[in-house]
Amino acid sequence: MTPTQALDRAFRDDRAAVLATVIRYVGDFEVAEEAVQDAFLAAVASWTRDGVPASTRAWLLTAARRRAVDRVRRARSTAERAARWGQDPTFGSGVTGGAELDAVETAVDEPDDAGLVDDRLRLIFTCCHPALDVPGRVALTLRTLGGLTTTEIARAFVVAEPTMGKRIVRAKRKIADARIPYRVPSATELPGRLQGVLQVVYLIFNEGYSAHAGDQLVRGDLCAEALRLGRLLAELLPADAEVLGLLALMELHDARREARVDAAGRYVPLPEQDPSRWDGARLDAGRAALARAAALAGPGKYQLHAAITELHVRGVETGHPDWARIAGLYDLLAVVAPSPVVEVNRAAAIGFAHGPDAGLQVLGPLLDDPVLDRYQPLHATRADLLRRAGDPDGAARAYRRAIELSTNTVERDELESRLRHLTT
Repeated sequence: MTPTQALDRAFRDDRAAVLATVIRYVGDFEVAEEAVQDAFLAAVASWTRDGVPASTRAWLLTAARRRAVDRVRRARSTAERAARWGQDPTFGSGVTGGAELDAVETAVDEPDDAGLVDDRLRLIFTCCHPALDVPGRVALTLRTLGGLTTTEIARAFVVAEPTMGKRIVRAKRKIADARIPYRVPSATELPGRLQGVLQVVYLIFNEGYSAHAGDQLVRGDLCAEALRLGRLLAELLPADAEVLGLLALMELHDARREARVDAAGRYVPLPEQDPSRWDGARLDAGRAALARAAALAGPGKYQLHAAITELHVRGVETGHPDWARIAGLYDLLAVVAPSPVVEVNRAAAIGFAHGPDAGLQVLGPLLDDPVLDRYQPLHATRADLLRRAGDPDGAARAYRRAIELSTNTVERDELESRLRHLTT
């Protein structure tokens, strides 16, 4: 393996673990990120000159810790000078002088692999802490655990780069100012906190799988990051059924990524997709994760979503979708994790299992909610049900409303095509 290849793999596989441990040492995201960046820059020269080390992670961790200690020592000197002149000695957002700096200086002598697994969990739970707003959690998770640049994250979520930068800075400052503990939650806290972590990963995947804006249906970089985070969680929490359920859901969806648009970039509905274009290995991985989840505990929302997705996939493979079973799982999901999104999907499934009028009855109460009037899938689903129920005028009005609310070019083009076919 060449030094360049080793560096690329180390950035992908080792960076988050090394960063997590250095944050534990210094208690400051900015200092730790700069130290890890310095370590990678040092690796470029060292590995090219001396060869790739046997353990790239251990090499990077040692280098990053030393650089963090150097930064802290310089901060101590600055703080001491500031104190003598009566100025504020605070350094960064979380590291100050005194005993805390002494602890960081001695940390460089710890074993290279000390606490790496726990540190990654600490970092995940810190980035996804409920004290942070959800956009901040998503951005900070992608920045620290994913290693994406602010520019890349801003581009993926179609926001201005300065806006995304401020979002990340605010999240880091909140962690420091609120003294959010850098730790894995206790056994009693873990279930609730873990749901927040899974929500962040799922939000990242959803944005990648069905981009809310822009001219691409899929943002592969975000899907890949969400899957990487999901696999990391499954590695760190292998006995948690919902972690496995989320991983199964993402694997099963992402396995079909290449078939969701045609050569011209047009949307291809699931029933019309070519299964030969699906990633068989990813489907197998998703099904295996789902089986492991089902063996561990009763159905949670991610397990149920994954089971529904697997039935959809199997229906295309066999040519005989089991709509009654899919609708039954949506009924259960509506009890386990009720939400308007679930109700819209449940209505669609019931429409196929028991007829479009039955699906429209499920949608009825949602239409009275003024907040949901801006939820595009509600109108797109209603349009399809009305079309199949023999009400082309009502379907046309629903399609037009869905088109009006669409901000993704690929989705809007598909809805406009359905409207044209309805009226011609």
